[in-house]
Amino acid sequence: MSFKINDSITWVGKIDWELQTFHGDEYSTHRGTSYNSYLIRGEKNVLIDTIWRPYAGEFVENLKKEIDIKSIDYIIANHAEVDHSGALPELMKEIPDTPIYCTKNGIKSLKGHYHKDWNFKEIKTGDKLNIGSRDLIFIEARMLHWPDSMFCYLTGDNILFSNDAFGQHYASELMYNDLVDQGELYQEAIKYYANILTPFSKLVENKIKEVVSLNVPVSMICTSHGVIWRDNPLQIINKYMEWANNYQENQVTLLYDTMWDATKKMAEAIAEGIKAANPKVNIKLYNTSKSDKNDIITEVFKSKLILVGSSTINKGILHSVAGSLEQIKGLGFKGKKAAAFGSYGWSGESVAIINEELKKAGFEMLDEGLRLEWQPDKEGLERCLELGKRLGANI
Repeated sequence: MSFKINDSITWVGKIDWELQTFHGDEYSTHRGTSYNSYLIRGEKNVLIDTIWRPYAGEFVENLKKEIDIKSIDYIIANHAEVDHSGALPELMKEIPDTPIYCTKNGIKSLKGHYHKDWNFKEIKTGDKLNIGSRDLIFIEARMLHWPDSMFCYLTGDNILFSNDAFGQHYASELMYNDLVDQGELYQEAIKYYANILTPFSKLVENKIKEVVSLNVPVSMICTSHGVIWRDNPLQIINKYMEWANNYQENQVTLLYDTMWDATKKMAEAIAEGIKAANPKVNIKLYNTSKSDKNDIITEVFKSKLILVGSSTINKGILHSVAGSLEQIKGLGFKGKKAAAFGSYGWSGESVAIINEELKKAGFEMLDEGLRLEWQPDKEGLERCLELGKRLGANI
């Protein structure tokens, strides 16, 4: 499959409807994804990125239907991760001397992946590659989201090829932002940001300011995953600026796992108390052993307050809660508040462990936490309700 973006630019990627997980099993892709590669034709022919390795043979054969691949003058590798560079080895068998333009870290990463010494051309921010009547201008985007990442901007057409930035794991034959379901699009966009780019929010903000300061028109943003932004493309840039600024909505999220439903009952009673004190707040509850871990992270990203609960087991906490806390800690959320709760039978360490992990993750602790022995009775549920009321009144 391929389609024309305009008279000189063709999408030559792959839509992957079957993909359910990404980065191994670290990221869920409920709506599949696409691997976007772009062919620019003109006085010089340029290929921007390739696609994931399992589809390398298909990619090269489809590319041959579009162009004599020996007439490709330049290859741009905006990012060396294998979902973008995976078809390079297959392609380079056919055109081994074609120059590959990428950052210094891109060269290092591509050599690390493929152990090939191709014809690399190192670029830096502000470098230009003339392709006839147009230029490609390169902008390093370190840690958005790898050290090697970069953007390139095509003059004349006013297109920003942004690689992972502004993308989504979202399969659609429609391929443009104005044609797809807007709720689905923005759900996948915020999930992508929350789970992948949150740790680099300050860099995101600074890089967007740098791009905006170039004062160039942007008619289209061609990402490496998901749809192309052609209708008001700056809308996603504005969203990124919002998300990068310690984002939160009027939301409280409760995360818990439970052995015999005692901690679950606590969660529900705490939620009831929050609602009683603060009727306008949006409250969501997730059992971490039954809910998708990346969907949970997206809700944490949107929240001003989270509560984390676990039964005590073997002087520790349940593994699904431990996994969620490890994810939360790694993402480095800013400006969020938290509290802990949990049930126990005889030792009762879970609340202290959760408190410590949330502090390490940078959350402001609003309460020392609530621990209840065995199943909560009427008095215990009342304590949960009161905790919820205190927290609801303080957010």
